[in-house]
Amino acid sequence: MSGVPVTIKDIARMLGISVSTVSRALKDHPDISAETKEKVSETARKLNYRPNALALGLKSSKSKTIGVIIPEIVHFFFSSVISGIEDAAYEAGYNVIVCQTNEMYERETMVARTLLDHRVEGILISVAKTSMKFDHLAMLQDNGIPLVFYDRLCTVIDTDAVIIDDFKGAYMATEHLISVGCHNIVHFAAPENILIGKLRREGYCKALEDNNIPVDPYNIYLCDTMEKVAEKISRILSRKPLPDGIFAVNDSTAIGAIQEIKKAGLRVPEDIAVVGFGNGPHAVISCPTLTTIDQNGYEMGYEATRFLLDRIVKANILVSARKKVFTPSLIIRQSTGRNTQNTRF
Repeated sequence: MSGVPVTIKDIARMLGISVSTVSRALKDHPDISAETKEKVSETARKLNYRPNALALGLKSSKSKTIGVIIPEIVHFFFSSVISGIEDAAYEAGYNVIVCQTNEMYERETMVARTLLDHRVEGILISVAKTSMKFDHLAMLQDNGIPLVFYDRLCTVIDTDAVIIDDFKGAYMATEHLISVGCHNIVHFAAPENILIGKLRREGYCKALEDNNIPVDPYNIYLCDTMEKVAEKISRILSRKPLPDGIFAVNDSTAIGAIQEIKKAGLRVPEDIAVVGFGNGPHAVISCPTLTTIDQNGYEMGYEATRFLLDRIVKANILVSARKKVFTPSLIIRQSTGRNTQNTRF
């Protein structure tokens, strides 16, 4: 039976007893003798028998499994979110199924259906940047599947959310650039259909306005990947006057900007200071090290899972949608000042 899961039928056949007797013996039923229970247990151990979790879940209507829909696992922020999710889930005796959308709406709709078919008890989701319609999420709710958003939420679906204050984080990043002498600050932005993109852009604009710096629409570029930085940087660096600061919507874009600025023979931060958003591990090995906003990924995942498990437990109780907003921290490193290193504000 190599490669084929052992069933209670296999145990029953080896011992010459009925399937029902094996089943009751494994459940320590009082009608089964101690001798039979011992024989069944010993045979189950030798055959490496494991109960079929899906079958047990179908019988009890409880799969003890939650689903996670994530845009991209390769990003440190999302991998740290998964760590928080798994810790909270396993503490509560739940398993986790992680599905990646690769920022694709079509894949997001597909994995939503897959998780429903696998009878998960709830789903945590950060929506893909290309998602404009959300019928698939309404479908999950219509089927009684609790949803909790983390990081990126969808305003047309009324449910719990755990996020960071993206507006405040962007405001802090931009104001820090102003404080070190920058006045011609470029923003590398995410699409505005994603709420984090909209809020980070608004935080950037508000910080400029509060410091009496006009918002120049030509300083805002739809540019949220290293590849897009490479495409657009030559146009930015050829401008007169040269931008003296860059606030990027995420760390990878900020690090891409640093690399391209150095390739052009310019210095960071002396010629152009750079701030990112995320505080992943690459921020501390970038050269120079990257000033950034700490996004609290692990804590976000942990709290989102606690919200979801509470929803599952209170499935028959009407609970208003809740939102937890983490306060961001500014981590000052070398990309905005020669002598600064890992200073937190």
